[in-house]
Amino acid sequence: MITDSQILTAVIIFGARIVDVSLSTFRHVMIIKRKRLYAFSIAFFESLIWVYAVSRVITNLTDPITAIAFALGFASGTFVGITIEGFIKIGDQAVRVFSSKGDSVAKVLREMGFRITVFDGHGRDGVVKMLFVQTRRRDVKKVFKKAREIDPACFMVVDDISQAYRA
Repeated sequence: MITDSQILTAVIIFGARIVDVSLSTFRHVMIIKRKRLYAFSIAFFESLIWVYAVSRVITNLTDPITAIAFALGFASGTFVGITIEGFIKIGDQAVRVFSSKGDSVAKVLREMGFRITVFDGHGRDGVVKMLFVQTRRRDVKKVFKKAREIDPACFMVVDDISQAYRA
């Protein structure tokens, strides 16, 4: 028979794991972005919550509900962390736009405030321009939308930027 105490313990463990694994997702992003102080702070709270959750499971080793809550919280925390990070969109990305109408795309994107570098190239279908656009992750869809409006046949590639230096 499952008691109210067992259910409460399982819910607490489940919630704690969602929080600590979500924090782990953000910590990894901060490590990749070389944000040491943020990564350090997040790691502290992440490990504090993890120790609490593990101690609750260890004190209830004979109760399979706590182990299931621990594992389910881990899986759910992974999903929640990735989802939240997708909304926040931390960092910068480089968008490369390959287009036969590259000069027109570059002109409009510059008018929108994006910094663009244009390279001449030859693609499968002939002469193209390759536009290199460094932008915040949250603005990548704006670049996509505007480039597609001007040249529906353009090809785009997005890369993450861990560090960028400006003169």
